[in-house]
Amino acid sequence: MKRKSFLFFLLGFALAVALAAAGCGKTSGEQGKGAQTGPKEQPIKIGVVGPMGFVQGEHHWLGATMAADEINKAGGIKVGDKMRPVELVKVDTNEMNSVTDAASAVERALTVDKVNFLVGGFRTEAVYPMQEVAMDNKVIFMGCGAADPGLCDRVEKDYNRFKYWFRVTPLNSTLLAKVDFLLLAEAAKALREQLGIQKPKVAHLAEKAAWADPIVAAAEKTIPQMGMELVGTWRPSATATDVTAELNAIKDSGAQIIFATLSGPVGVVVGRQWGELQIPAMPVGIFVEAQKKGWLDATGGKGNYVATINTYARTAITEKTIPFYDGFVQRSGQFPTYNAGTYEAIHILKEAIEKAGTLDADALVKVLESETFLGAAGKIKFDKKHDVTFGPGFTTSVGTQWQDGELVMFWPNGWEGVTYPGAKPYKLAPWVVEKYKK
Repeated sequence: MKRKSFLFFLLGFALAVALAAAGCGKTSGEQGKGAQTGPKEQPIKIGVVGPMGFVQGEHHWLGATMAADEINKAGGIKVGDKMRPVELVKVDTNEMNSVTDAASAVERALTVDKVNFLVGGFRTEAVYPMQEVAMDNKVIFMGCGAADPGLCDRVEKDYNRFKYWFRVTPLNSTLLAKVDFLLLAEAAKALREQLGIQKPKVAHLAEKAAWADPIVAAAEKTIPQMGMELVGTWRPSATATDVTAELNAIKDSGAQIIFATLSGPVGVVVGRQWGELQIPAMPVGIFVEAQKKGWLDATGGKGNYVATINTYARTAITEKTIPFYDGFVQRSGQFPTYNAGTYEAIHILKEAIEKAGTLDADALVKVLESETFLGAAGKIKFDKKHDVTFGPGFTTSVGTQWQDGELVMFWPNGWEGVTYPGAKPYKLAPWVVEKYKK
Protein backbone atom coordinates (compact mmCIF):
# COMPACT_ATOMS: atom_id res chain seq x y z
CA MET A 1 0.00 0.00 0.00
CA LYS A 2 2.80 2.34 0.88
CA ARG A 3 4.49 1.51 -2.44
CA LYS A 4 1.33 2.48 -4.39
CA SER A 5 1.01 5.76 -2.46
CA PHE A 6 4.62 6.59 -3.25
CA LEU A 7 4.09 5.87 -6.95
CA PHE A 8 1.02 8.11 -7.03
CA PHE A 9 3.05 10.83 -5.33
CA LEU A 10 5.79 10.57 -7.98
CA LEU A 11 3.26 10.69 -10.81
CA GLY A 12 1.54 13.73 -9.30
CA PHE A 13 4.83 15.52 -8.80
CA ALA A 14 5.94 14.85 -12.40
CA LEU A 15 2.61 16.14 -13.73
CA ALA A 16 2.87 19.33 -11.67
CA VAL A 17 6.40 20.00 -12.98
CA ALA A 18 5.28 19.45 -16.58
CA LEU A 19 2.33 21.81 -16.24
CA ALA A 20 4.49 24.48 -14.64
CA ALA A 21 7.04 24.22 -17.44
CA ALA A 22 4.34 24.45 -20.11
CA GLY A 23 2.94 27.66 -18.62
CA CYS A 24 6.28 29.37 -18.09
CA GLY A 25 7.00 32.54 -20.08
CA LYS A 26 3.64 32.84 -21.92
CA THR A 27 1.87 36.08 -22.67
CA SER A 28 -1.57 36.65 -24.18
CA GLY A 29 0.23 37.23 -27.49
CA GLU A 30 2.37 34.72 -29.36
CA GLN A 31 6.11 35.00 -28.96
CA GLY A 32 8.44 34.70 -31.93
CA LYS A 33 11.84 33.17 -32.53
CA GLY A 34 14.58 34.99 -30.72
CA ALA A 35 12.02 36.40 -28.29
CA GLN A 36 12.85 34.29 -25.23
CA THR A 37 13.58 36.33 -22.14
CA GLY A 38 16.89 35.88 -20.38
CA PRO A 39 17.17 35.19 -16.65
CA LYS A 40 19.06 38.39 -15.88
CA GLU A 41 17.61 41.36 -17.74
CA GLN A 42 14.02 42.33 -18.40
CA PRO A 43 13.10 42.00 -22.10
CA ILE A 44 12.08 44.89 -24.33
CA LYS A 45 8.60 43.94 -25.48
CA ILE A 46 7.49 44.92 -28.97
CA GLY A 47 3.93 44.41 -30.12
CA VAL A 48 3.68 43.37 -33.77
CA VAL A 49 0.22 44.50 -34.84
CA GLY A 50 -1.46 43.44 -38.06
CA PRO A 51 -4.05 41.25 -39.80
CA MET A 52 -2.30 37.97 -39.12
CA GLY A 53 -4.67 35.93 -41.26
CA PHE A 54 -3.55 37.84 -44.36
CA VAL A 55 -0.21 38.23 -46.13
CA GLN A 56 0.17 41.78 -44.79
CA GLY A 57 0.11 40.65 -41.16
CA GLU A 58 2.12 37.54 -41.97
CA HIS A 59 4.92 39.71 -43.36
CA HIS A 60 4.67 42.07 -40.39
CA TRP A 61 5.44 39.06 -38.22
CA LEU A 62 8.11 37.55 -40.45
CA GLY A 63 10.03 40.84 -40.73
CA ALA A 64 9.82 41.40 -36.98
CA THR A 65 10.96 37.90 -36.00
CA MET A 66 13.88 38.16 -38.40
CA ALA A 67 15.01 41.41 -36.75
CA ALA A 68 14.49 40.05 -33.23
CA ASP A 69 16.52 36.94 -34.00
CA GLU A 70 19.40 39.01 -35.38
CA ILE A 71 19.38 41.36 -32.41
CA ASN A 72 19.11 38.64 -29.77
CA LYS A 73 21.81 36.55 -31.45
CA ALA A 74 24.11 39.57 -31.10
CA GLY A 75 23.28 39.89 -27.40
CA GLY A 76 20.21 42.11 -27.44
CA ILE A 77 19.77 45.88 -27.21
CA LYS A 78 22.17 47.87 -25.07
CA VAL A 79 20.28 50.15 -22.71
CA GLY A 80 22.81 52.09 -20.69
CA ASP A 81 25.21 49.41 -19.43
CA LYS A 82 22.74 46.51 -19.75
CA MET A 83 22.02 44.20 -22.67
CA ARG A 84 18.31 43.47 -22.88
CA PRO A 85 16.69 40.86 -25.15
CA VAL A 86 13.83 41.58 -27.54
CA GLU A 87 10.53 39.83 -26.92
CA LEU A 88 7.83 39.99 -29.59
CA VAL A 89 4.11 39.79 -29.00
CA LYS A 90 1.97 38.84 -32.00
CA VAL A 91 -1.18 40.97 -32.02
CA ASP A 92 -3.83 39.91 -34.52
CA THR A 93 -5.79 43.10 -35.15
CA ASN A 94 -8.38 41.54 -37.51
CA GLU A 95 -8.28 44.97 -39.15
CA MET A 96 -9.30 43.72 -42.59
CA ASN A 97 -12.71 42.99 -41.10
CA SER A 98 -13.17 45.17 -38.02
CA VAL A 99 -11.88 48.58 -36.96
CA THR A 100 -13.21 47.98 -33.45
CA ASP A 101 -11.29 44.72 -33.12
CA ALA A 102 -8.08 46.46 -34.17
CA ALA A 103 -8.27 49.16 -31.52
CA SER A 104 -9.20 46.62 -28.83
CA ALA A 105 -6.28 44.39 -29.80
CA VAL A 106 -3.81 47.26 -29.42
CA GLU A 107 -5.39 48.23 -26.10
CA ARG A 108 -4.82 44.67 -24.83
CA ALA A 109 -1.24 44.66 -26.07
CA LEU A 110 -0.52 47.83 -24.09
CA THR A 111 -2.47 47.11 -20.91
CA VAL A 112 -2.25 43.31 -20.62
CA ASP A 113 0.93 42.35 -22.48
CA LYS A 114 2.64 45.59 -21.40
CA VAL A 115 4.51 46.08 -24.66
CA ASN A 116 7.03 48.92 -24.81
CA PHE A 117 6.63 49.66 -28.52
CA LEU A 118 4.32 48.94 -31.43
CA VAL A 119 5.25 48.13 -35.03
CA GLY A 120 3.02 47.28 -37.99
CA GLY A 121 -0.55 48.25 -38.83
CA PHE A 122 -2.00 47.94 -42.33
CA ARG A 123 -5.54 49.12 -43.09
CA THR A 124 -5.71 52.92 -42.79
CA GLU A 125 -9.23 52.97 -41.35
CA ALA A 126 -8.04 50.70 -38.53
CA VAL A 127 -4.64 52.32 -37.99
CA TYR A 128 -6.26 55.66 -37.10
CA PRO A 129 -7.92 54.28 -33.93
CA MET A 130 -4.86 52.13 -33.19
CA GLN A 131 -2.79 55.29 -33.39
CA GLU A 132 -5.16 57.00 -30.95
CA VAL A 133 -4.73 54.20 -28.42
CA ALA A 134 -0.93 54.33 -28.74
CA MET A 135 -0.89 58.10 -28.33
CA ASP A 136 -3.17 57.88 -25.28
CA ASN A 137 -0.49 55.69 -23.72
CA LYS A 138 2.48 57.71 -25.08
CA VAL A 139 3.91 54.62 -26.79
CA ILE A 140 6.04 54.87 -29.93
CA PHE A 141 4.21 53.29 -32.88
CA MET A 142 6.26 52.59 -36.02
CA GLY A 143 3.80 52.30 -38.90
CA CYS A 144 4.61 49.65 -41.52
CA GLY A 145 1.58 49.47 -43.76
CA ALA A 146 -0.93 52.32 -43.78
CA ALA A 147 -0.27 54.93 -46.48
CA ASP A 148 -2.77 57.70 -45.76
CA PRO A 149 -0.94 61.06 -45.40
CA GLY A 150 -3.32 62.10 -42.64
CA LEU A 151 -1.66 59.76 -40.16
CA CYS A 152 1.48 61.88 -40.35
CA ASP A 153 -0.36 65.18 -40.79
CA ARG A 154 -1.56 64.66 -37.22
CA VAL A 155 2.05 64.96 -36.00
CA GLU A 156 2.33 68.45 -37.49
CA LYS A 157 -1.13 69.56 -36.33
CA ASP A 158 -0.89 68.27 -32.75
CA TYR A 159 2.76 67.49 -32.12
CA ASN A 160 2.62 66.95 -28.38
CA ARG A 161 0.00 64.24 -28.74
CA PHE A 162 1.07 62.50 -31.97
CA LYS A 163 4.87 62.83 -31.83
CA TYR A 164 5.14 59.12 -30.90
CA TRP A 165 3.99 58.06 -34.39
CA PHE A 166 6.53 57.40 -37.18
CA ARG A 167 5.91 55.86 -40.60
CA VAL A 168 8.63 53.47 -41.86
CA THR A 169 6.82 51.87 -44.81
CA PRO A 170 5.34 52.40 -47.31
CA LEU A 171 5.56 55.83 -48.93
CA ASN A 172 2.43 57.83 -48.16
CA SER A 173 -0.40 57.83 -50.70
CA THR A 174 0.81 61.07 -52.30
CA LEU A 175 4.32 59.72 -52.83
CA LEU A 176 2.99 56.32 -53.84
CA ALA A 177 0.98 58.14 -56.47
CA LYS A 178 4.11 59.95 -57.63
CA VAL A 179 5.97 56.66 -58.13
CA ASP A 180 2.83 55.08 -59.57
CA PHE A 181 2.69 57.75 -62.26
CA LEU A 182 6.37 57.16 -63.01
CA LEU A 183 5.63 53.45 -63.52
CA LEU A 184 2.57 54.36 -65.58
CA ALA A 185 4.85 56.48 -67.76
CA GLU A 186 7.04 53.42 -68.37
CA ALA A 187 4.03 51.44 -69.63
CA ALA A 188 2.93 54.36 -71.80
CA LYS A 189 6.45 54.69 -73.20
CA ALA A 190 6.42 51.03 -74.25
CA LEU A 191 3.03 51.43 -75.98
CA ARG A 192 4.21 54.54 -77.80
CA GLU A 193 7.57 53.16 -78.87
CA GLN A 194 6.56 49.59 -79.69
CA LEU A 195 2.97 49.96 -80.90
CA GLY A 196 2.73 53.57 -82.01
CA ILE A 197 -0.07 54.42 -79.52
CA GLN A 198 0.70 58.08 -78.90
CA LYS A 199 -2.19 58.82 -76.52
CA PRO A 200 -2.83 55.67 -74.48
CA LYS A 201 -6.22 55.18 -72.86
CA VAL A 202 -6.07 54.46 -69.13
CA ALA A 203 -8.61 52.78 -66.84
CA HIS A 204 -8.11 53.34 -63.11
CA LEU A 205 -8.90 50.28 -60.98
CA ALA A 206 -8.66 51.32 -57.33
CA GLU A 207 -9.98 49.46 -54.32
CA LYS A 208 -12.63 51.15 -52.24
CA ALA A 209 -10.48 52.21 -49.29
CA ALA A 210 -9.45 55.50 -47.70
CA TRP A 211 -5.75 55.19 -48.56
CA ALA A 212 -6.63 54.96 -52.27
CA ASP A 213 -8.79 58.11 -52.35
CA PRO A 214 -5.89 60.59 -52.78
CA ILE A 215 -4.50 58.53 -55.66
CA VAL A 216 -7.90 58.47 -57.37
CA ALA A 217 -8.14 62.25 -57.07
CA ALA A 218 -4.57 62.72 -58.31
CA ALA A 219 -5.14 60.39 -61.27
CA GLU A 220 -8.06 62.46 -62.54
CA LYS A 221 -5.78 65.47 -62.88
CA THR A 222 -2.42 63.89 -63.66
CA ILE A 223 -3.20 61.29 -66.33
CA PRO A 224 -4.45 63.88 -68.88
CA GLN A 225 -1.41 66.02 -68.10
CA MET A 226 0.77 63.02 -69.04
CA GLY A 227 -0.69 62.95 -72.53
CA MET A 228 -3.05 60.06 -71.83
CA GLU A 229 -6.83 59.72 -71.64
CA LEU A 230 -8.55 58.55 -68.45
CA VAL A 231 -11.51 56.50 -69.69
CA GLY A 232 -13.00 55.71 -66.28
CA THR A 233 -12.47 54.73 -62.65
CA TRP A 234 -13.64 51.47 -61.08
CA ARG A 235 -13.67 50.91 -57.29
CA PRO A 236 -14.10 47.24 -56.26
CA SER A 237 -13.93 46.09 -52.65
CA ALA A 238 -10.45 45.28 -51.33
CA THR A 239 -11.75 41.77 -50.63
CA ALA A 240 -13.84 41.25 -53.79
CA THR A 241 -13.77 37.69 -55.13
CA ASP A 242 -14.93 38.48 -58.67
CA VAL A 243 -14.10 41.46 -60.90
CA THR A 244 -15.20 40.19 -64.30
CA ALA A 245 -17.77 42.99 -64.56
CA GLU A 246 -15.11 45.63 -63.96
CA LEU A 247 -12.61 44.01 -66.34
CA ASN A 248 -15.17 43.60 -69.12
CA ALA A 249 -16.20 47.23 -68.68
CA ILE A 250 -12.53 48.23 -68.93
CA LYS A 251 -12.18 46.16 -72.08
CA ASP A 252 -15.26 47.83 -73.58
CA SER A 253 -13.81 51.26 -72.73
CA GLY A 254 -10.90 50.63 -75.11
CA ALA A 255 -8.31 51.10 -72.35
CA GLN A 256 -4.76 50.03 -73.17
CA ILE A 257 -3.47 50.44 -69.59
CA ILE A 258 -5.04 49.44 -66.28
CA PHE A 259 -3.70 51.78 -63.61
CA ALA A 260 -4.05 49.67 -60.46
CA THR A 261 -4.35 50.83 -56.85
CA LEU A 262 -4.85 47.53 -55.03
CA SER A 263 -3.42 46.53 -51.66
CA GLY A 264 -5.90 43.84 -50.62
CA PRO A 265 -6.57 40.26 -51.76
CA VAL A 266 -8.65 41.59 -54.67
CA GLY A 267 -5.30 42.05 -56.42
CA VAL A 268 -5.01 38.26 -56.89
CA VAL A 269 -8.48 38.14 -58.39
CA VAL A 270 -7.66 40.96 -60.81
CA GLY A 271 -4.40 39.31 -61.87
CA ARG A 272 -6.00 35.92 -62.45
CA GLN A 273 -9.09 37.13 -64.29
CA TRP A 274 -7.14 39.68 -66.35
CA GLY A 275 -4.94 36.84 -67.62
CA GLU A 276 -7.84 34.44 -68.14
CA LEU A 277 -9.81 36.98 -70.15
CA GLN A 278 -6.66 38.29 -71.84
CA ILE A 279 -7.82 41.87 -71.40
CA PRO A 280 -5.79 43.93 -73.93
CA ALA A 281 -4.62 46.50 -71.37
CA MET A 282 -1.39 46.46 -69.38
CA PRO A 283 -1.83 46.37 -65.56
CA VAL A 284 0.63 48.61 -63.75
CA GLY A 285 0.59 50.41 -60.41
CA ILE A 286 0.04 49.03 -56.92
CA PHE A 287 -0.51 45.27 -56.63
CA VAL A 288 0.60 44.38 -53.12
CA GLU A 289 -0.26 40.73 -53.73
CA ALA A 290 2.01 40.74 -56.82
CA GLN A 291 4.94 41.50 -54.54
CA LYS A 292 4.62 37.93 -53.20
CA LYS A 293 6.71 35.01 -54.39
CA GLY A 294 3.55 32.93 -54.72
CA TRP A 295 1.83 35.42 -57.03
CA LEU A 296 1.88 33.23 -60.13
CA ASP A 297 0.58 30.19 -58.25
CA ALA A 298 -2.14 32.31 -56.63
CA THR A 299 -3.25 33.57 -60.03
CA GLY A 300 -3.12 30.13 -61.62
CA GLY A 301 -0.19 31.24 -63.75
CA LYS A 302 -2.26 34.05 -65.28
CA GLY A 303 -0.58 36.97 -63.53
CA ASN A 304 2.46 37.25 -65.78
CA TYR A 305 3.26 40.82 -66.99
CA VAL A 306 1.56 42.48 -64.00
CA ALA A 307 3.77 45.33 -62.77
CA THR A 308 3.73 46.79 -59.29
CA ILE A 309 5.43 49.33 -57.12
CA ASN A 310 7.56 47.54 -54.56
CA THR A 311 9.59 48.41 -51.51
CA TYR A 312 12.19 45.69 -51.99
CA ALA A 313 13.87 43.92 -54.88
CA ARG A 314 16.95 41.75 -54.96
CA THR A 315 19.21 44.60 -55.90
CA ALA A 316 21.72 46.77 -54.06
CA ILE A 317 19.47 49.65 -53.07
CA THR A 318 21.76 49.84 -50.03
CA GLU A 319 24.36 47.46 -48.65
CA LYS A 320 21.64 45.96 -46.44
CA THR A 321 19.14 45.13 -49.17
CA ILE A 322 20.41 41.84 -50.59
CA PRO A 323 21.33 40.31 -47.19
CA PHE A 324 17.85 41.19 -45.91
CA TYR A 325 16.13 39.97 -49.06
CA ASP A 326 18.01 36.67 -49.19
CA GLY A 327 17.56 36.13 -45.45
CA PHE A 328 13.84 36.72 -45.69
CA VAL A 329 13.47 34.31 -48.62
CA GLN A 330 15.57 31.66 -46.89
CA ARG A 331 13.57 31.98 -43.69
CA SER A 332 10.09 32.12 -45.19
CA GLY A 333 10.26 30.94 -48.79
CA GLN A 334 8.61 34.25 -49.74
CA PHE A 335 9.60 37.61 -51.19
CA PRO A 336 9.26 40.45 -48.66
CA THR A 337 6.37 42.87 -49.18
CA TYR A 338 6.53 46.39 -47.75
CA ASN A 339 4.79 45.12 -44.61
CA ALA A 340 8.07 43.37 -43.77
CA GLY A 341 9.28 46.89 -42.98
CA THR A 342 8.80 45.82 -39.35
CA TYR A 343 12.32 44.45 -39.80
CA GLU A 344 13.64 47.95 -40.40
CA ALA A 345 11.40 49.47 -37.73
CA ILE A 346 12.82 47.22 -35.02
CA HIS A 347 16.41 47.84 -36.10
CA ILE A 348 15.70 51.59 -36.09
CA LEU A 349 14.30 51.29 -32.57
CA LYS A 350 17.45 49.42 -31.52
CA GLU A 351 19.71 52.16 -32.86
CA ALA A 352 17.63 54.88 -31.25
CA ILE A 353 17.49 53.12 -27.88
CA GLU A 354 21.23 52.54 -27.83
CA LYS A 355 21.94 56.14 -28.74
CA ALA A 356 19.49 57.50 -26.16
CA GLY A 357 20.48 54.98 -23.50
CA THR A 358 16.88 54.69 -22.38
CA LEU A 359 13.40 53.43 -23.33
CA ASP A 360 11.88 56.80 -22.46
CA ALA A 361 9.56 57.67 -25.35
CA ASP A 362 10.24 61.41 -25.33
CA ALA A 363 14.01 60.87 -25.41
CA LEU A 364 13.63 58.38 -28.26
CA VAL A 365 11.49 60.77 -30.27
CA LYS A 366 14.35 63.28 -30.26
CA VAL A 367 16.80 60.66 -31.56
CA LEU A 368 14.40 59.39 -34.22
CA GLU A 369 13.87 62.96 -35.42
CA SER A 370 17.56 63.81 -35.64
CA GLU A 371 19.21 60.69 -37.04
CA THR A 372 19.38 59.07 -40.50
CA PHE A 373 19.06 55.30 -40.53
CA LEU A 374 20.38 52.90 -43.17
CA GLY A 375 17.71 50.38 -44.10
CA ALA A 376 17.13 47.70 -46.69
CA ALA A 377 14.74 49.96 -48.61
CA GLY A 378 17.04 52.99 -48.59
CA LYS A 379 18.24 55.65 -46.19
CA ILE A 380 15.45 56.53 -43.78
CA LYS A 381 15.22 60.11 -42.58
CA PHE A 382 11.98 61.16 -40.88
CA ASP A 383 10.63 64.56 -41.91
CA LYS A 384 8.83 67.05 -39.66
CA LYS A 385 5.64 64.99 -39.95
CA HIS A 386 7.53 61.81 -39.01
CA ASP A 387 7.07 60.48 -42.54
CA VAL A 388 9.88 58.95 -44.63
CA THR A 389 11.89 61.28 -46.84
CA PHE A 390 11.47 60.48 -50.54
CA GLY A 391 13.99 60.92 -53.35
CA PRO A 392 17.45 60.06 -54.65
CA GLY A 393 19.73 59.12 -51.79
CA PHE A 394 16.78 58.25 -49.54
CA THR A 395 13.75 56.00 -50.06
CA THR A 396 12.52 55.72 -53.65
CA SER A 397 10.65 52.40 -53.89
CA VAL A 398 11.15 50.27 -57.00
CA GLY A 399 9.04 49.09 -59.92
CA THR A 400 8.88 45.33 -60.44
CA GLN A 401 7.17 43.21 -63.12
CA TRP A 402 6.49 39.51 -63.53
CA GLN A 403 8.31 38.49 -66.71
CA ASP A 404 8.45 34.87 -67.85
CA GLY A 405 7.79 33.59 -64.36
CA GLU A 406 10.29 35.84 -62.57
CA LEU A 407 9.83 39.07 -60.65
CA VAL A 408 12.26 41.57 -62.18
CA MET A 409 12.98 45.23 -61.46
CA PHE A 410 12.40 47.75 -64.26
CA TRP A 411 12.42 51.07 -62.35
CA PRO A 412 14.33 53.23 -61.49
CA ASN A 413 16.49 52.98 -64.53
CA GLY A 414 17.95 56.44 -65.00
CA TRP A 415 15.27 58.39 -63.09
CA GLU A 416 16.81 61.47 -61.43
CA GLY A 417 20.21 59.89 -62.03
CA VAL A 418 19.23 56.78 -60.07
CA THR A 419 19.72 53.31 -61.56
CA TYR A 420 19.73 50.24 -59.36
CA PRO A 421 21.80 47.27 -60.57
CA GLY A 422 19.99 44.69 -62.68
CA ALA A 423 17.15 46.87 -64.00
CA LYS A 424 15.42 45.37 -67.07
CA PRO A 425 13.12 46.94 -69.70
CA TYR A 426 9.35 46.94 -69.10
CA LYS A 427 7.64 44.19 -71.14
CA LEU A 428 4.25 44.15 -72.92
CA ALA A 429 1.98 41.09 -72.78
CA PRO A 430 1.86 39.20 -76.10
CA TRP A 431 -1.93 39.56 -76.49
CA VAL A 432 -1.61 43.32 -76.01
CA VAL A 433 1.02 43.43 -78.74
CA GLU A 434 -1.18 41.26 -80.98
CA LYS A 435 -4.19 43.49 -80.42
CA TYR A 436 -2.51 46.79 -81.27
CA LYS A 437 0.41 45.97 -83.54
CA LYS A 438 0.33 47.69 -86.91
